[in-house]
Amino acid sequence: MSENIYKQITDLLSKGGSAALCTIIASSGSAPRHEGTKMLVYPDGKFIGTVGGGEIENRVRQEALEIIETQHSKVLKYSMVDPQKGDPGTCGGTVEVYIEPILPKEKVILVGGGHVGKAVAHLAKWLGFSVAISDDRVDFCTTEANPDADEFYPVAMKDLASAVNITSTTYLILTTRGSNIDVAGLAPLLESKAAYIGVIGSRRRWATTNKALLEQGISADILEKVISPMGLELNAETPEEIAVSIMAEIIMLRNGGTGKTMKS
Repeated sequence: MSENIYKQITDLLSKGGSAALCTIIASSGSAPRHEGTKMLVYPDGKFIGTVGGGEIENRVRQEALEIIETQHSKVLKYSMVDPQKGDPGTCGGTVEVYIEPILPKEKVILVGGGHVGKAVAHLAKWLGFSVAISDDRVDFCTTEANPDADEFYPVAMKDLASAVNITSTTYLILTTRGSNIDVAGLAPLLESKAAYIGVIGSRRRWATTNKALLEQGISADILEKVISPMGLELNAETPEEIAVSIMAEIIMLRNGGTGKTMKS
């Protein structure tokens, strides 16, 4: 069964999917399954393998679904003695289960393949991200124009969410050529599970975009997902400096950093 689970994980990651792998790391007494037993849980609640069936399996599955969302591993310990005290069984043993998220490679999607987008793509690739370029100008969606991109989506921004699977490990970076482009295409992206939605430009540009989106009926709460102006304050000027500012902010948010100087 483990070999099948590993194959499923490989197939899943090749398609950009996610799941949670549940492994029994310790058991004692009359436990239903032994160490090394695995169960793979998908975001829709389906699963393959088992950690013992019954209530313990149900509890582990529910925890696994949460871990897919939080992306943080967890160790669970269950006593199988007295259901009246909340135990998931009566066999008399104990079980420890390690649950880890199985997540696709983090992806940066640049919406806008111009000078800044190209610089961000180069830096993101160097940092180990998968990189995609999306632009309604087909000439910008080529390996000649953006050699560091792994994928290209020559579509209007409003159609991007339908063209690519945007997950909780996707970072959307809008380096578009104007507020009118953002107003026309941002709404569908706001409904995605993206870990980050950043929009380039000044505070004035975002105020204009924000006002227009509110007039479209998009709620202020949903618009709070957007970071604009994006990036850390570096007084950046060149496309390369702006790329450093943007990717530094993404790494800070991903890793729980503060962005402050480390000198005390």
